[in-house]
Amino acid sequence: MTSILRFLQIFALGTWVGGIIFLSFIEAPGVFSILSNREQAGSIVGYSLTRLHYIGMIAALIYLIAGLALAKSARWFIAPAAILVVLMLALTLVSEYGVRPRMAALRAQMTSVEATPLENPTRTKFDRLHRASVQLEATALLLGIAAVFLTARR
Repeated sequence: MTSILRFLQIFALGTWVGGIIFLSFIEAPGVFSILSNREQAGSIVGYSLTRLHYIGMIAALIYLIAGLALAKSARWFIAPAAILVVLMLALTLVSEYGVRPRMAALRAQMTSVEATPLENPTRTKFDRLHRASVQLEATALLLGIAAVFLTARR
């Protein structure tokens, strides 16, 4: 049973971190370089990001439940790897339910993000939220890599 629980932890975290890597370094740059319409490219990446966030939420639950079952004590939640996964989950929730809806509302106010001048207040807010979204994902990735390391070394 211990091997199965440890496998679930590594698999859940590896899937989540791998998804972030794929989206950030393969899909997003690829879609934006292939499609001439940046609005469509943004929609595709946004669609994928939402799915990645759902995968992350599920992965976090699997990881934490498996860790609790392995430790047989709630004190496990103060272990460094568990704290990192909880932080990843928090960043994912902020991104999905805080940043992304606000970006969507701003996008709806603009005819086109690309056609809206950079100095337009709506575009400025959108760009700020986009940077925050990228920073949230980058931080989740770094925390995830550290959590994989801490989990694997046990």
